[in-house]
Amino acid sequence: MPSTTGRPHPTRTPAHDRAQDDVREGELAALRAQVRSLSDRVELRELFDRYVISLDHADHGGHADQGGQTGETGQAGRAEGDGADEARFAELFTEDAEFSYPIGTATGITGYSAFQRQARGRWARTHHLSATHDIRVTGDLATLRVHQITTHVHQDEARAGDPTEPFDVGGYYDAGAVRTAAGWRLNRISFHVVWATGRRLVTFSGLRW
Repeated sequence: MPSTTGRPHPTRTPAHDRAQDDVREGELAALRAQVRSLSDRVELRELFDRYVISLDHADHGGHADQGGQTGETGQAGRAEGDGADEARFAELFTEDAEFSYPIGTATGITGYSAFQRQARGRWARTHHLSATHDIRVTGDLATLRVHQITTHVHQDEARAGDPTEPFDVGGYYDAGAVRTAAGWRLNRISFHVVWATGRRLVTFSGLRW
């Protein structure tokens, strides 16, 4: 049918079709990249949140109630040290992960498990709150900056039922993560103290906060 404007209709050519296909492929590739970026950020945030939960719960997979029966660590739930820590931490960290805190350092899942059992044993209870997750992803590597406030309840105050002078700490994490065949895993964690207040343990007297 002739054009009503007097001009011929444009004719579709193979080159035109290829150009349209290229545009669609480009749009799909951009959409896939956006979805993957969002998925990575969600997975990394959930991964770090699970790490923070594990700091307060000896059995972080079961969300043990710290107000319940305590084991040999002074924390709620069953006593640790039978390899269960290592199995759970393998879902969070790489085998060679490095950890740095004001109270000490650790390397690897086994070393970190022992480090955390000792750290948990210093307190009757702890409560870690994390927020402001700044996540940067580059390929199969990621960095995280996360703020945290922690409350530590002393053993003697917990026994007296009057935790009126806890030791509170505020600071931030610098962390790294790597994509593995099993998903993202943290391979580096470093905590930096910004402020601290309350009654400190005697063993902390020589530390810089």
